Amino acid sequence: MSKAQNYLELPKDLPVPQDDGAAKHLAGMGLPRLTLAATDGAEVDLSGQKGRTVVYAYPRTGEPGKPLPEGWDMIPGARGCTPQSCGFRDHFAELRKLGVDHLFGLSTQDSEYQREAAERLHLPFAILSDTDLKFTKALRLPTFEVDGMTLLKRLTLVIDDGRITHVFYPVFPPDKSAQEVAGWLQAARSK
Repeated sequence: MSKAQNYLELPKDLPVPQDDGAAKHLAGMGLPRLTLAATDGAEVDLSGQKGRTVVYAYPRTGEPGKPLPEGWDMIPGARGCTPQSCGFRDHFAELRKLGVDHLFGLSTQDSEYQREAAERLHLPFAILSDTDLKFTKALRLPTFEVDGMTLLKRLTLVIDDGRITHVFYPVFPPDKSAQEVAGWLQAARSK
């Protein structure tokens, strides 16, 4: 596998995404009552989750042995979904200790596609599928298009009892996303 297709490593020269303001409306929003299919077979309504929920949204994970979309590495914020998911896997216990009751990944791929990645990466949490973009459109989440796919721009939501209390956007570098969330949670506890 060439370095360009090693999904666990990030190329050194990735373009840094800029804050385009596309997520500034999210903090304080209540979540819509919508169910999303999860990789564990559940149907999840994020608006009904009690306690603190963290949802990290990402464009799409790569598939071993299959090429990335043309120009993927040059799209600011596109590359890094696998390292981001691995970061949340590796920080899962710490996030739980910091008060996260529920942790989910979110993308626009179908559950079967996501399930392969969740199993391969040994994720201790479910990935949610928004293939019909109902959740994305209801919240006006930032997206981009490539190869005929509508994909989420990378962001992380901290949700308390169905209301967004904090948004990380843009997220870069993606492999440090979970660490950044843990730092914010730790600082919020000390206040």
